[in-house]
Amino acid sequence: MRALSFGYGTGKSARQEHPKSPIRDSRPATVRATPVRGFSARSPKCRQSHDSYSGDAVATEKKGVRAVRAILRRLAFYLLAAWSAVTLNFFLPRMLPGSALQAVLSSIRSAPITPDELHALEAEYGAGNKSLLSQYATYISNLFHGDLGTSTSKSVPVTDILGTDLPWTIGLVGIATVIAFVLGTFLGVIAGWRRGGLLDTLLPVATFFQAIPYYILAFLLLMTMGYLWKWFPLGGGYDISRDSTVTPGWNGGFIGSVVDHGFLPVATIVLASIAGWILGMRNVMITTMDEDYVLVAAAKGLPRWRVVWVAARNAILPSISSLALSVSLIVTGSIITEIVFSYPGLGLAMNNATLDADYPLMQGILLCVTFAVLVVNFLADIIYVILDPRARREA
Repeated sequence: MRALSFGYGTGKSARQEHPKSPIRDSRPATVRATPVRGFSARSPKCRQSHDSYSGDAVATEKKGVRAVRAILRRLAFYLLAAWSAVTLNFFLPRMLPGSALQAVLSSIRSAPITPDELHALEAEYGAGNKSLLSQYATYISNLFHGDLGTSTSKSVPVTDILGTDLPWTIGLVGIATVIAFVLGTFLGVIAGWRRGGLLDTLLPVATFFQAIPYYILAFLLLMTMGYLWKWFPLGGGYDISRDSTVTPGWNGGFIGSVVDHGFLPVATIVLASIAGWILGMRNVMITTMDEDYVLVAAAKGLPRWRVVWVAARNAILPSISSLALSVSLIVTGSIITEIVFSYPGLGLAMNNATLDADYPLMQGILLCVTFAVLVVNFLADIIYVILDPRARREA
C-alpha cells in the first residue's frame, strides 16, 4: 500500500524516509517562525532599510556640498567686483583733467588748512612724491581701517557723514523695495490665477506709472499731495520747523514724523517699480499653472489654495533673480527721489558733494552704494541657490 511508504508499519520514521521534508523540528511551526533576537542584520529588509537611510544621507550631503560650492563661486565673483570698484574709485580723481588737489583746495570753505592737512591731501590725490603703486597700497590700507578721507566742504570725516545719512537711505530703499516686491508678487499671483479679472484691467494703470521717470513722478506727487492738498510735508526727513516739538530718538513723536515725511518718497519708488513685479509674476504664473504637476495636484483633489501655493513657489524664482538686478535701478531712482524731496539720505549728500566739488565725499558715497548693491545681489543669489536645485547642479 502507498500508506506504508510514509512509515506506517515499516519501523522507519517519516524523517528518515523523507530527509528533505521541512518538518525537521519537533517544535510548533509558530515557535520556529518567530525569530529569537528580532531582525537579523543580514535579512533583506534590514539591508534595504539601511541602504535607503544611507542613500538619503549621501544625497543630503551632496546637496549641501553643491550649495556651498555655488555660494563660494558667487562670493568670489562679488569679491572681484568689489575690488574693481575700489580700484576704479582710486583712479577716478587721478584721471580728472588738471589737478584734483587744486580743485579741492579752491573749494575749501573752512579756515586755512595746516601743513599736515595739506600733506594728507597731497597723499590722497597723488600730488606728492610717492609712486602710484605706493599711493594705491596706502589707499587700500586706509580703506581697510575705515578711513575714507575728510570732507572738504564740511571738514569732517567722510565716515561720519555716511554714518548719519546711510540709515535714511537704507530705510527708504529697503521699505520701498520690500513693499513693491511683496505687493507686486502677491498681485501677480492673483492676476495669473484669475486671468481676465479685475486686476488685468488695472495693469495698464500700473504700467503707466512705471513709464514715468522717477523725478517727474516725484514732482507730481509733491505738487498734488504735498502742495495742493497738503496731505503730507513737502520735504525733509522729519519736522524741523521752529515750533516743532519732535526730538530725534526712538519715541512715538519722532517715528510718526519720519513716517509722515517718508510717505511720498516711498510711494514714488513703489509706484515706479510695482508694475514690473506684477507683470513678471503674472506671466510666469500663467505658464506654471499649465504645467503637468500643477494639473495633477488639482486632479488629486488638493485644496485650491494649496495648488496655487505649489505653482507660486516655483513661479517666484525668476522674480527673486530679477530682484537682484533691479536693486541698482531702485538705488538710482532713490537718489533722484531724495533730491526732489530734500530727503536726508545719500542722494541729497551726493548732490551737495557734486555742487561743492567734494571729491572725498563723492568717492565714499560711490563705494558705499556699490558695496550695498553687491551685498544685496549676493544675498539674493544665496536665496536662489537654496530654493532652486538647478543652481546647485550648475556648480
